[in-house]
Amino acid sequence: MVQLTRTMSYAAAAAAALDELMRADESVVALGEDLGRGGIFGQYRGLLEAFGAARVIDTPISEATIAGSAVGMALTGLKPVVEMRVVDFALCAMDEIVNRAAKNRFMFGGQGRVPLVIRMPIGIWSASAAQHSQSLEAWFAHVPGLAVVCPATPQDNYSLLKAAVASGDPVAYFEHKELWGVEGEVDASQSVEIGRARIARPGCDLTIVAWSRTMHDALDAARTLAEQGIEAEVIDLRTIWPRDRETVEASARRTGRVLVVHEAVQVAGFGAEIVATLAERCDAKLARLGAPRAPVGYSPPLEAQARITAARIVEAATKLLGRAR
Repeated sequence: MVQLTRTMSYAAAAAAALDELMRADESVVALGEDLGRGGIFGQYRGLLEAFGAARVIDTPISEATIAGSAVGMALTGLKPVVEMRVVDFALCAMDEIVNRAAKNRFMFGGQGRVPLVIRMPIGIWSASAAQHSQSLEAWFAHVPGLAVVCPATPQDNYSLLKAAVASGDPVAYFEHKELWGVEGEVDASQSVEIGRARIARPGCDLTIVAWSRTMHDALDAARTLAEQGIEAEVIDLRTIWPRDRETVEASARRTGRVLVVHEAVQVAGFGAEIVATLAERCDAKLARLGAPRAPVGYSPPLEAQARITAARIVEAATKLLGRAR
């Protein structure tokens, strides 16, 4: 068991949560590529030694096979946690995720449920180019039947992974490729409900809504804005679907200005959904900031063009406030 509170990395927090889940429930299994060596980011470290190859299953390099097998496991009473390595590779398993896992409970009148967690790391992965650096959470938010989770901190990666496995339905679980080494306090007694946002920093002048790695950039931007006399409230959305409309709308009414920021391409990104909903329900000034609609380049200068940085958030916030930097 994990001691009540300790400092852990984002990767170690997920491994600790899965260890606890597997000790408490023999129906929880993990399968995917590279699990035998602890996962490529260390997010399964120690689990093979603890539970053996029957429950920590190394698979062939076939994402469709992995996801299809997991759907079958889930329908027969297991609770599989599936590793796709990165979300870019999960595109080879979209039929199994979208047409099998997400639809089964609806199509068969609730006779079968698919308690399946699909771990698909998102985001820019330094010097990894266009096929290893995508943020596709909006794709999965568009699919009825899937919950969509994007933890930004070690605490949330611990608590939300446990909540995802306990939910009893398919969860698209998006960890960021460049958060694995980030450390923070993890309280093993703290639960986090899917669908609840967190106010990461209170403020009164504008609201910045973000998730995953971009939440950390938003906090950096808020600190810079504070030096200019602007107090930004930062909301960590945590889960894309279901999402916490109430917390965001209450903040929007309080500050009167909302900037939604994400690393995903801005065109048709989930920020557009949040802004559209706020436009229908709140009298606030709204803006969004996302990546350009271009593949992520391999070279550092091209990669930098795709990154959402604290400086870019500060620029977008001051523009929304009507102030020149």
